[in-house]
Amino acid sequence: MSMFCYQCQEAAKNQGCTVKGVCGKDERISNLQDLLLYNLKGISEIITTGKNYEVNYNDSDSRVNNFITESLFSTITNANFDEHYFIRQIAASFALKTEVLKYIADGISKKSGADIHDELHPAALLQIENTTGYHEKLEEIGILSEKNEDIRSLRELLIYGLKGIAAYKYHAGALGYKDESIDSFIIEGLAATLDSRKNSDELVNLNLQCGKNGVAVMALLDKANTERFGVPVPSEVNLGVGLNPGILISGHDLKDMDELLKQTENTGIDIYTHGEMLPAHYYPSFKKYRHLKGHYGGAWWKQHEEFEKFNGPVLMTTNCIIPPGEAYRSRLFTTGPAGFEGVTHIADRKDNSGKDFSALIALAKKCPPPQKIESGKITGGFAHGYTLSIADKILAAVKTGAIKKFIVMAGCDGRHKTREYYTEFTKMLPRDTVILTAGCAKYRYNKLDLGQIGGIPRVLDAGQCNDSYSLAIIALKLAEALKVNVNDLPIVYNIAWYEQKAVIVLLALLYLGIKNIHLGPSLPAFLSPKVAEVLVKSFGIAGINNAETDVRSFME
Repeated sequence: MSMFCYQCQEAAKNQGCTVKGVCGKDERISNLQDLLLYNLKGISEIITTGKNYEVNYNDSDSRVNNFITESLFSTITNANFDEHYFIRQIAASFALKTEVLKYIADGISKKSGADIHDELHPAALLQIENTTGYHEKLEEIGILSEKNEDIRSLRELLIYGLKGIAAYKYHAGALGYKDESIDSFIIEGLAATLDSRKNSDELVNLNLQCGKNGVAVMALLDKANTERFGVPVPSEVNLGVGLNPGILISGHDLKDMDELLKQTENTGIDIYTHGEMLPAHYYPSFKKYRHLKGHYGGAWWKQHEEFEKFNGPVLMTTNCIIPPGEAYRSRLFTTGPAGFEGVTHIADRKDNSGKDFSALIALAKKCPPPQKIESGKITGGFAHGYTLSIADKILAAVKTGAIKKFIVMAGCDGRHKTREYYTEFTKMLPRDTVILTAGCAKYRYNKLDLGQIGGIPRVLDAGQCNDSYSLAIIALKLAEALKVNVNDLPIVYNIAWYEQKAVIVLLALLYLGIKNIHLGPSLPAFLSPKVAEVLVKSFGIAGINNAETDVRSFME
């Protein structure tokens, strides 16, 4: 048994992981994820075939859409390492496939007398009853089963974009916000990756359509978050610790955050954010909780050291989990699409009730307070809602020359030493530049003392990775105010990517017409030379060099 995965920036030798993922997943997990994805494609093809015959699957309760969404999300890098979870999901996907196939096939037969079984891809028909047979299908269903590297590259680009869409859709759905057109595109996109008739041009177009839906899903999540928790405002966030025991919440899910804060109120337990949960502090709704003490630590890849020193329970709400150290494994909890074998998982909500975090609360009361690892404060909360309210001030600074350039440095952080580039790059930037950021890439520079320009901080943090949407909206609105094309603005894009949510952000920017994006610290391994050439020629995509060279080049 072997594996092949190249979906993240840390793909071995920038080619692919074939023995064990750099992320920590082994061949069992990798192959199970491939099989689950194969089944999702099969289900999607059945539904798409039904539509071609005007027989639509009745998913009024969104059971199929929600299953596809969660399953895609669970296969994102650093989301789920639990073999038992994937075995359950695969079994459920086989059952769901059987149900959907019967419904569609019977409907088509009654409508036209046609038998669709012969026209379906093997993914739509595959059934495996014994779990021992799951791994035997790797050569037929894995990434390398497509021999044309350019078609394979474009299909994988699309799949990773769909995974990013699914992640953002999952969070919006948790808050009760849905968009059926996004669900429809996910199914259309998955089915298209099985269609051998799709040529390169058609797949490029599908990837741009994926970007369009990426914009839509980020807008939906932005709407869900702001209508539920308020429009983010500039906020100072404490980096120190208190004397009470604490619970550390990491990941991205703000509904989990809301429910945890409610359940821990008046318990004597303080709540700290970690990683991409930092932006929770920017939302007005969370400011009423006095026990939301501050932020602890930095980006996801430092969690071994930081979780050990925190001393209390840690809740991983989504991706950004890495194989836990023994020092804190018994204090680690997962929920939602996140999981790790042997780690306690908090069950999903049922019948509109909240999740039950009592196990974390009980454990926290027995734990010592967090160990202090840093002090001071950091500032964020500059999403489009607030930033556009001070657009006149920003435009005035641009017109007077006080601000010469904006540098969009959104995206992801990672453990590779090459990412020190982003800290060096920031330190070398002229004092008349402003960084626009979102996502955990910010941890490479958001604690540096970079000062302000006329009261405008030189690092404007919009929030989580999905809040890259805010940065695009800000750019488009500035272009509109200045009456120029968005690519003629004094903005440079220097994006750090790591996983599949960054892929959908990239596709969304390309759909919006934004060109000349620099992507680092390396270009994706899943881009074949010809596909990379298309992105370079059509969209101006480029890599990075060294910090000094790039600062000089970007300031021209």
